[in-house]
Amino acid sequence: MWCMSFGEPWVLLFLWIIPLLYYFYRIYCKKRKEAALKFSTLSVVKEASDRDKRGVKFRAHLPFIILTIAVALIVVGLADPMIPLKRAKAGVNVVLAIDDSGSMQATDYQPTRLEAAKSAAETLIKSLKPKDNVGIVIFESGATTVSYLTPFKDKAIEKLRGIEPRTGRTALGDGLTLAIDMATSIPNKKKVVILLSDGVNNAGVVSPQEAIQFAKTNKIQVFTVGLGSEKPTVIGYDFFGNPQYAELDEETLKTIATDTGGKYYKSVNEKTLDEIYSNIGEHIKREWEETSIKDWFFMATFILLLVNIYIIYGKYRVIV
Repeated sequence: MWCMSFGEPWVLLFLWIIPLLYYFYRIYCKKRKEAALKFSTLSVVKEASDRDKRGVKFRAHLPFIILTIAVALIVVGLADPMIPLKRAKAGVNVVLAIDDSGSMQATDYQPTRLEAAKSAAETLIKSLKPKDNVGIVIFESGATTVSYLTPFKDKAIEKLRGIEPRTGRTALGDGLTLAIDMATSIPNKKKVVILLSDGVNNAGVVSPQEAIQFAKTNKIQVFTVGLGSEKPTVIGYDFFGNPQYAELDEETLKTIATDTGGKYYKSVNEKTLDEIYSNIGEHIKREWEETSIKDWFFMATFILLLVNIYIIYGKYRVIV
């Protein structure tokens, strides 16, 4: 249910003008009637009385009624009335934080995990609203900016497609921190980070817990996507020839999402990853904001004044 508020509530004090106008209008009508009785013949008075019976009395007062309503609308408009509306107009800052560590070169996703992640991220970017901004961060042993926040989705997609595979470890905390910092770079917008990783935090200078606190301080909602397969995935071999498997730290990703008001998604192949990124935009909670509607009141005033002019001077003008 909408609740109206006012940016300048003190202006409403001027509504006392309305009873004052009514008071003077009553005096004006009384004096006019006395003058009519004084200078008119009995037949004229009788005719005026007959016109009152036919409803002309109300029409005679209609211009004043409309003018009074117009004054009230002007005062309310100057008080800057506001109602809560969805933040679709202001848009959302969406930052994609994509894991680019060595494990993202695994081929259990076609053609690789990284390429599948880039394709799914492109789908998400295309689903964003025109007023939304999008930025891209990648992380492996450290975190790097790929595309700064921009409303131009095509530019961001071009940067996204240019991401090259790397061989570093996974600095999950660093990647999330850089994404949060980017999300706050344009103020007065809802801020969301979408973090994708397939590994365990094993590098960087910021821990995931510190990054979570940073996100909560800045009121940033973080969605996390855990990328893995139903079966263990070999990503390489150690010096002795033993297989090295991709490890997904789901608990950390779930904690990040839960503590920041986001949601965790588990992807097991490129199809589920596409579905996640196709639908995740719908789960972004767009905040309510106080939106001024004073122009509505001024427009209504303008229309009423035009109607009043027509009533006074138009074809069916009131004659008293």
